[in-house]
Amino acid sequence: MLILFGSFLPIFSLLLAVLTNIEFLMEFYGINRANLWGHVLGTFHNTCCWPLLTAVVVGGLISEDRQHGTSAIYFSRPVTRTDYTLMKFLSAASILSLVIVISYCAYFAAGIVLNNEGWAFLLDTTTYFIGGLVVAIMLVFTFTSIGLALSSLSTGRFFPAASFLGVIFGTRILAFLIKLLFERDTLYLISPYDNLAHTGQWMMGLNPTYDFPVAWSFVVLLVMNAVSLYVLISRVNSLEVTRE
Repeated sequence: MLILFGSFLPIFSLLLAVLTNIEFLMEFYGINRANLWGHVLGTFHNTCCWPLLTAVVVGGLISEDRQHGTSAIYFSRPVTRTDYTLMKFLSAASILSLVIVISYCAYFAAGIVLNNEGWAFLLDTTTYFIGGLVVAIMLVFTFTSIGLALSSLSTGRFFPAASFLGVIFGTRILAFLIKLLFERDTLYLISPYDNLAHTGQWMMGLNPTYDFPVAWSFVVLLVMNAVSLYVLISRVNSLEVTRE
């Protein structure tokens, strides 16, 4: 419930800004490239909302099937391992999309309605709205693939959730410390979040906050997803028909 509230918090903040008509609040919460990027990839949502939501969703999605032998029920019926993998992936991605993508679209729509914007504003902002939407879908796909890969490696609910949070937060903290010590930010390439943030900045026309080319971040994202999907498919193929 708190995660859901946090995901829609920018809409409430925008409503407050409109009601009070305070210029600072309007600039801070209004619809612009930076705020649309921040709704998907901002520090608040990627600390308090999206990683926690993913950890809750994917925690026991496959690992508990492995632990309790539930997969035997699926595989004893005309359900292939490919069907099983797609079912788990789509179910996790759908839940994340309902919160991340829908809240992003709701924030954009609320900005238009509350500010009584016209067609000119809509045409001016559509390009970077679509860019943010693509980034939101990329975030959902990446978090789902990494989370399910970790879930497929375990037989419990706690380890996948904790390890996912460790991957997301641990890589960011490690890269940040290395940057402080050696003044090099290349290690941010090991962070799924920072690769998404860098790619999102480029797609929405924002000034990058990283010193390395955005192509590096995009390629590393592809590699991360490919490795995660490979691990997921391999582990699902190793699931026994009987309880492990």
